[in-house]
Amino acid sequence: MTEKLSPTIDSKIQPNFENIAFDLETTLNGVVTLKASTSEQAFTASVLGTERQGYGVHIADSGLILTIGYLVAEAEQIWITTNSGQVIEGHSLAYDYETGFGLIQCLGELDAPTIPLGNSNLIKENDNVIIAGAGGKATAITAKIAARAEFAGYWEYVIENAIFSAPSHPNWGGAALLNNTGEVCGIGSLFVNKIESDALQREGNMIVPVELLDGRLQELQLYGQTLSSPRPWLGIFASQIDHDFEIVGLYNNGPAALGGLETGDVILEINNIKSNSLANFFRNIWSIGPAGCEVPMKIMRNGSISEATIISVDRRDLWKKPQFH
Repeated sequence: MTEKLSPTIDSKIQPNFENIAFDLETTLNGVVTLKASTSEQAFTASVLGTERQGYGVHIADSGLILTIGYLVAEAEQIWITTNSGQVIEGHSLAYDYETGFGLIQCLGELDAPTIPLGNSNLIKENDNVIIAGAGGKATAITAKIAARAEFAGYWEYVIENAIFSAPSHPNWGGAALLNNTGEVCGIGSLFVNKIESDALQREGNMIVPVELLDGRLQELQLYGQTLSSPRPWLGIFASQIDHDFEIVGLYNNGPAALGGLETGDVILEINNIKSNSLANFFRNIWSIGPAGCEVPMKIMRNGSISEATIISVDRRDLWKKPQFH
């Protein structure tokens, strides 16, 4: 997260303006560069760092920017740079950790066109798309959709029907996935070394589809969060080993760490239920109840099996709240 953006992209995979059915040059100007910072005391600083850089997409004339949430989690200051060279401050409006999206409100008029949200449900395997960072054609690539599939992230994250594209954009965080009419249909989240659901198992990017904003965007704009009950959160990083799940990391002072779990513990059951995938493992936790519920589990440590109960929380209660400047 702290590394500088390195936008050098092979000209062979940059988009060809002659083969594009919309005004690509103008559209690309709707992608902006983001620089966000937070304090070392922020709950997420130990994992995400205090200085973060990436991209965002200007999606509404009100100055609303859509990005990937990890760039703006607990951000105390955000600077937005347009392709025209304008630098303007932004406010972290929302981080929706269930989808992974983040929203920023510009604190002034942004010198950048808006890019409309498209229907990401129409994006399918083998479609041609453009993955774009800020900086115009030089930071955009042509790509193909390698797969649409469920994605589970070790940080207690699951989305259905994620978009996987190839080749990989070198600076994927917050990059825009544009369809063949110039609409944004997804936001870049991750580099994937091997796309498991791709027959060729290429490396590429995991893109969060904008369809996940349906029924959520207005609430996120108004309240900075959705009004549904928050999921229980444990503060673990988990990896699947056969049909069990090893804790490979913990948030300092998170519920699991405070409840006595340790890196290297293997979780055998959640609420007397064995899980068959990482996505199923997290869903078994979430099915117990809303944030604040007790999560019983069977764990193995150094070959010994024992029972543990972790009191979950709403992770937002542990984060620094955004403040207007």
